[in-house]
Amino acid sequence: MSNSSSISHFLLLALADTRQLQLLHFCLFLGISLAALLGNGLIISAVACGHHLHTPMFFFLLNLALTDLGSILTTVPKAMHNSLWDTRTVSYTGCAVQLFLLIFFLDQSFPS
Repeated sequence: MSNSSSISHFLLLALADTRQLQLLHFCLFLGISLAALLGNGLIISAVACGHHLHTPMFFFLLNLALTDLGSILTTVPKAMHNSLWDTRTVSYTGCAVQLFLLIFFLDQSFPS
C-alpha cells in the first residue's frame, strides 16, 4: 500500500498564541514596514530628483534602498496576514515567489 497524500503548503510556527499578541505583532510589523517604505521612498525620490546626487555613492545608496524595499515588500505582508488572520501556512508557490524576489533583489544590489 503506497502513501497517496500530498502536502501543498509549508506549516509555520506561530509567533504568539493569544489574540492580543497577534494584534501587537501585526501593528509592530505595520509600523516597521511603513517606516521602511517612507524612508526608502524618500531616498529614492531624493536621488532620482537631485541631479547633483548622481554620483556612484548615491547610485549605490539608491540600489540599497530598492533592495531593502523589495525584500520588505515580499516577506512582511505575508507575515502580517498570517498574524492578523491566524493562519500558519505558506503555499509552495508563495514561498517560491518570495525566494525568487529576494534573490532577484539581492542580485541587483551586488552587480558583478
